[in-house]
Amino acid sequence: MKVILLTDVKNVGKKNEIKEVAAGYARNYLIKHGFAVEATKRALEILQNQKNEAAADLKAKKQEALDLKEKLEKLTITFNVKSGTDGKLFGSINSGKIADELAKKHNITVDRRKFVDFENITKLGNYEVKVELFKEVIAKFKIEVIG
Repeated sequence: MKVILLTDVKNVGKKNEIKEVAAGYARNYLIKHGFAVEATKRALEILQNQKNEAAADLKAKKQEALDLKEKLEKLTITFNVKSGTDGKLFGSINSGKIADELAKKHNITVDRRKFVDFENITKLGNYEVKVELFKEVIAKFKIEVIG
């Protein structure tokens, strides 16, 4: 019997896969417990529609990330901090502070864990920071630290 899996089932398959299983196993376990539905013509149409919607949603999210990348790359964020005579900061500027600054001044929400190859800034100067907005969409923007 052909079934469409609604969830991942160990030793059977992953969600949204179409699998051939024994009829008794399908009726008495998979369908009964809500892990699968029978692969009828109507169920297959619904599955295809769901896949199309998911693909369109993914495409829209990627476009949104590309638009945000364009906006971020035009920005320069300035931090005015206290520093010693040698240009070393009292404390440091981390990814959380940068994300907070983006949210406050530019109304841009970025996850602090998505910064790529980032080390805390401990000296005055100009820096380039990379943030991953979406899979394979990385924006670069400038940070200026003045004392």
